Amino acid sequence: MHEYIRLIRHTGNRDLFRAVEMSVAALVNDRPFHIQAEGLRGTGKTTIMRMARALLPPITRIKNCLYNCDPAAPHCPFHRHLSRDEIAVLGTEEVPRPFLEISQAAKPGTVVGSIDLVKLTDPAKPLAALLPGTIPQAHRGIVFIDEINRLADTSPELADILLDVMGTRPGRVQIEEPGLPVVELPVTVSIWAASNPDEDPGPLNRIRKQLADRFDLAVTMGRPDNSQDVVRILAGEDNRQRVDLPVCQPLGSLQDVTPSQDLREVLGRIYLEFNLESLRSITAMETAACLTALLAGRPTAGVAELMQVAPLALMHRNNQETIAAIMEFLNRLLCGQEYAPINCVASATSPAKAVSPVAALLSSLKSQIVNLLRNRPWLPDTGTQGSGQPGGAHIIDPLATTIIAPPNPATPITHLPEDQFVTIEINQHGR
Repeated sequence: MHEYIRLIRHTGNRDLFRAVEMSVAALVNDRPFHIQAEGLRGTGKTTIMRMARALLPPITRIKNCLYNCDPAAPHCPFHRHLSRDEIAVLGTEEVPRPFLEISQAAKPGTVVGSIDLVKLTDPAKPLAALLPGTIPQAHRGIVFIDEINRLADTSPELADILLDVMGTRPGRVQIEEPGLPVVELPVTVSIWAASNPDEDPGPLNRIRKQLADRFDLAVTMGRPDNSQDVVRILAGEDNRQRVDLPVCQPLGSLQDVTPSQDLREVLGRIYLEFNLESLRSITAMETAACLTALLAGRPTAGVAELMQVAPLALMHRNNQETIAAIMEFLNRLLCGQEYAPINCVASATSPAKAVSPVAALLSSLKSQIVNLLRNRPWLPDTGTQGSGQPGGAHIIDPLATTIIAPPNPATPITHLPEDQFVTIEINQHGR
């Protein structure tokens, strides 16, 4: 905890701290919340995520269960069919909440599970049994993947496993080994990932768009923007100065935070009017807004909380023009201004016609410019009233305007002396 608190926060990394603390708050409430950090190498993405393991409270599991079975809801092949009395006989224990990593060299068997070679080669009592992999052993905890864009590019089979784990809540893994029955397990695991999108093979959303969409939030990690932040980082690293910053802890249960009706109506409008592809973006925004309210100690999540998290839920799913239009839409709602729907409203006789977000943004800018011109006094008054325009502005009619020519005719360039339109520079060598 202390090492995480001592990490220096600056404008470039604040979003990652927020995302990490939201994911921890969600996991404590038994809800996986997947986050990805993108940014230049050396900016501290991996450091922050690894240090955050200190925030994780311990879990209580059935004693010696490699799958971290919750005594109140056992799920593994050995304990899922046991009664409460049988579980009580086995006993329980408190252990650190899992924080495991998947490396670039990992194989499907080590990630999902494989035959337990120790038991199989036991000379006294050989037994064919399964050994759970990284993901099953991280149940109720976190799996961290560094350089996930490289892993998705070089290990498509591991990317497919992650798609299953992150596709539903809880996720699922399936362990298959010849000669043994197939084991399917539910897993409650939050996936944290980091990547350098400027290096080969590029950003995750260009390599495996389906996998990128599984992340609830994506954070762009930036550099410090002033020298004092760098000074503080250096002071913290050599222990000469420590800056203690409070870390928001979840207050109560996520179930106690209610999404406002306005929030859900706004999310519905955003999904339809801005033609979003994935419903996951909408559910991610609602969950992130509720987690923001939870960490702030508020019982209700509304449009104000949505404003804080929308860019993080959209940046890896949509282009910048769409995100800018959505943020303008939310900003107008918060300011109490009306905002026309992006799609044409369907009438009784004609269906709605979709308009692209870019076209909608250009149309909005055009309307603002027209309104500005209508209400500005600098337009010349020719005595001709504009065609019913409000604001009393007079628009020049070129057909009713007398054009006055210059008093002297222009001289053709061929009749001008050369020195009036040609400049000759002579260097030190006389050239």
